[in-house]
Amino acid sequence: MSDTGPFAGKVALVTGSESGIGRETARVLGESGAVLILNGRNPVRLEQTRRELAAAGLHVVSCVADVTRYADCARLIDTAIGAFGRLDILVTNASISQRAYFADMQPEVFREVLDSNVYGSVYPLKAALPHLLRSRGSVTFISSISALNGMPSGSAYCAGKAAVANLAHTLRLELADTGLHFGVVHIGFTQNDADKRVLDAAGRPVPIAHRPPRWQKTQREVAGLIVDHIRRRRPRTVISALGHLIVLVHTWFPRLGDWIVLTTTRRLKHFYE
Repeated sequence: MSDTGPFAGKVALVTGSESGIGRETARVLGESGAVLILNGRNPVRLEQTRRELAAAGLHVVSCVADVTRYADCARLIDTAIGAFGRLDILVTNASISQRAYFADMQPEVFREVLDSNVYGSVYPLKAALPHLLRSRGSVTFISSISALNGMPSGSAYCAGKAAVANLAHTLRLELADTGLHFGVVHIGFTQNDADKRVLDAAGRPVPIAHRPPRWQKTQREVAGLIVDHIRRRRPRTVISALGHLIVLVHTWFPRLGDWIVLTTTRRLKHFYE
């Protein structure tokens, strides 16, 4: 383990860290002193990421696991404990998004998206909870600004991200006397890997909907904010000015918020479809 940085001596597991925001969050945690357990479903890409971070001088192991399967999550946690003897930080980042209206979605596609966002957080945490309680560690659920007020063409994704935000709040109350930190980060529009895909109504992988580049943060910027959230043990972090605007409008002017969304749905269809 590293003996320098704010997370020196800490063991961090980031699910869905073979690519994207998860990879960069793991990188920043490692640069801040933590040792890392990487996770993903694609063994080739996961190994590439492990080698990349190891070449940068970070102490890292990896485990191929599908976080929507509890047995896989138990094996993932066993890998972490077997490698480092403890677990201090869990970031539940792995999830699937969508690009489809509810009326068009096949039921099994809705369930796949919802399961990835809900059980993809619940199962790793259930398997890791005894170790995190022992270390009085930190759990961060990665949510989205779209969970704050809903988003057309994202019903299952928004439902799942809203669920984990409420899960974090509930667990914070249930386990208030344990010293374990529960937080949620609502991420905004972020630059994606070139091969990033989401599911359409029939479950086919398609490119993510258009997002204006000027609205997007880099993966490194988002990862830095997530890691700062963990360091400060904050209950909630909303990333981006748009996210803060959504919170304000949804709280105080909900009809205005709905009018804005419905107007953009009609006038900026490429933003959703």
